[in-house]
Amino acid sequence: MSQKTEKHRNDIYGDIDQRKETHQAVPAATVVLLREGVDGVEILMLRKNSKIAFGGMWVFPGGRIDEEDYDDSRDLESAARTAAVREAAEESNVVLKGQDFHWFAHWTPPASTPVRFATWFFVAYAPSLEDVQVDGGEITDHAWISPSQALARHAEGEIDLAPPTWVTLYQMSKFNQPQAALDHLQGQEVRYYETHLGKREDGVRVAMWSGDAGYDDYNANASGESHRLVMKTSGFEFEHSALSY
Repeated sequence: MSQKTEKHRNDIYGDIDQRKETHQAVPAATVVLLREGVDGVEILMLRKNSKIAFGGMWVFPGGRIDEEDYDDSRDLESAARTAAVREAAEESNVVLKGQDFHWFAHWTPPASTPVRFATWFFVAYAPSLEDVQVDGGEITDHAWISPSQALARHAEGEIDLAPPTWVTLYQMSKFNQPQAALDHLQGQEVRYYETHLGKREDGVRVAMWSGDAGYDDYNANASGESHRLVMKTSGFEFEHSALSY
């Protein structure tokens, strides 16, 4: 008999049994800004106002793609770049050029997610950013932080990170220098994370992606290749048997 399900505080996903899409995810975009820090890579992170969607969580600059972000071509990637530039300026007073971004991932949450965004993830090197000023409304704080430090603080319960943010930080934590991270991401194909949600026999909820043995059947108990985030109440654990750096 399976044990009672317990959700991690940052498990933003909904009912495991709801697999039919009832509404389309809203297109969004975010940009991971890297700079050289004392201990290697540092990333700009912003803290969301506790009274809005994803309230209190630490995120990368970004937000939904608005109609004004589209040009005459109606190209979605171009609109995503424009949205990431606009949102970074609105949220943190950071002026960027979308053509300098590298698109490395796209995240779609499961159908059960209450607030559902299909998000383009870009990365850019930003060594000279100094005048970061949060808007004080949607964003209440900011920090340049190493990925390893952010993950450690999350493990201690000091900060909140949504699964896509956590996995991105985990990936970035494998590199000692910004250029090494950029070279790696630019050398691989865009990764699509269309999330399937399952539950192990012990009640632990699991987010799975393509390549995981249980992905197609939403079966978190399947044996074989892994590509998943195990969302224990004691902390997140990333498992990807095919991962190499």
